[in-house]
Amino acid sequence: MSRLITVSLDKRGVSCPARLLDEAAPRTCAAVWEALADGPLSAPVFHGKYARNEIYTLLPAFAAADPGLENTTVTPIPGDLCWFSFSSDQLGNPAYGYENSTGTGTQGAIVDLALFYGRNNLLINGDQGWVPGNVFGEIIEGLPAMAEACQDLWMGGVRGETLSFQRA
Repeated sequence: MSRLITVSLDKRGVSCPARLLDEAAPRTCAAVWEALADGPLSAPVFHGKYARNEIYTLLPAFAAADPGLENTTVTPIPGDLCWFSFSSDQLGNPAYGYENSTGTGTQGAIVDLALFYGRNNLLINGDQGWVPGNVFGEIIEGLPAMAEACQDLWMGGVRGETLSFQRA
């Protein structure tokens, strides 16, 4: 039986269920599922600047061990949920648009959980080069409403909005 999570834009009141891809990304799915046992993972949302049709949140590392690369892509499709691991130094460039020049203000590893809502995404960054992500889940319904809310984030701004992941 598939494990399900809910992905939400809290202020906009939009949620959609996603199926974890346990067979394709077992370590990443286990890390996310275990973290969600303690309640939702929620933080300010950002809209992708380089990837295109992406929203994401940045969290301090929450897994006992980083899952490493598995089921990776550099061309995510609509509905993909991806995991990226970064150090705070990798995100410290002010060109990324964060509130400060030291990434998220965290020390050590940062987990980026992302939702891709449209086509033609390419995970390449001018400073980092290719940035493969672990595809660990897929939206199973409600993507059109989520995509509309994501487009509103792009055009209207992300301030005050949070992206949340929780067990369904």
